[in-house]
Amino acid sequence: MMRLLFVFLMVTAICFHGRAQDKRVRDYGIQIGVMSPGSMNAITDVEGVRVGHVTLKETGSIRTGVTAILPHGGNIFQQKVPGAVYVGNGFGKLAGITQIRELGTIETPVLLTNTLSVPTVADALIGYTLSMEGNEKVQSVNPIVGETNDGRLNDIRGRHVQPRHVWEAIDQADAGVVEEGAVGAGTGTICFGYKGGIGTASRVLPESSGGYTVGVLVQSNFGGVLKVNGAPVGQELGKYYMSNHLNDTPDGSCMVVVATDAPLDSRNLDRMAKRAMLGLAHTGGISSNGSGDYVIAFSANQRVSVAYQSDRRTRTRDVLRNDAMSPLFMATIEATEEAILNSLFVASSVTGKDGYTVSELPEEKVLQILERYGRIKPGRQQR
Repeated sequence: MMRLLFVFLMVTAICFHGRAQDKRVRDYGIQIGVMSPGSMNAITDVEGVRVGHVTLKETGSIRTGVTAILPHGGNIFQQKVPGAVYVGNGFGKLAGITQIRELGTIETPVLLTNTLSVPTVADALIGYTLSMEGNEKVQSVNPIVGETNDGRLNDIRGRHVQPRHVWEAIDQADAGVVEEGAVGAGTGTICFGYKGGIGTASRVLPESSGGYTVGVLVQSNFGGVLKVNGAPVGQELGKYYMSNHLNDTPDGSCMVVVATDAPLDSRNLDRMAKRAMLGLAHTGGISSNGSGDYVIAFSANQRVSVAYQSDRRTRTRDVLRNDAMSPLFMATIEATEEAILNSLFVASSVTGKDGYTVSELPEEKVLQILERYGRIKPGRQQR
């Protein structure tokens, strides 16, 4: 009897926390693109990748947090991964960008937070890396920290993210289901005038194209004219940039993290990262003047072991040829588009600083629009 009670309480807790209370895009019969998602339809479908969040919702004005993406579960500094960064629009404060571009490797977890917390998070990430066994002699660390500005909902000037939150996000990162919506670094973000946040999705290539997996995680905080599966949702709702009903600026940012198990070098990861911006464009994002739109891409399959200490002058590894990249490009575009939409569909309304409220996307109205435009599968489930 006690065991049954425990199961009941666990199920009840799941229903009131995390994904069970909010449906994702595919739960409504909305199919983005033509490729198949992975089993979790998340960045963690890429083997080894882990994600952790710390969400700060305190008093009436703290609405922020930290999200950690780990390329693998080992010592990332000692086993670096090939990486690349593409800048869609550079109004942002991405720490660590120049070394990634110069050396083509990533040596720390990728952390996301709010704009004014980048220095704190970077410092904590350096401390975390130095503390790891095997890094006792390390004297240079390139922390990777991305951001969006959550100052409309969050007391951003208070700089409430502390080093302990960074360590906690990293320590609790796992390879399971990724919590989405108003969590972690997406707690206080706004997208297309509605509540945005963290979203994720994945695609698996056919075996004939290598069977590789591409996973994407986004921190959505930008504007434009919302489209869902090609339907002009923002226009139909009368809420879009340059309309009379939405005076909000389209400025903001979107951080996109792309992971794959395909054996890629930094050059082709850069090419892949560029395609993520096409996925953002599919949702109606315009990458405005004041938007910091960055894509960080890495190959979790290709670990570069202690390259900084090696006494070998050369190294050899297998990488995909250029003419094998097109399926990965397509997977990146589709997964990015769906990840952004998941961030909107899962996020709930949030009230924050000065009592300001950002409403969640009105899903039922959106679904009605999609039905009119024939952009949803018949027999979709009602919320």
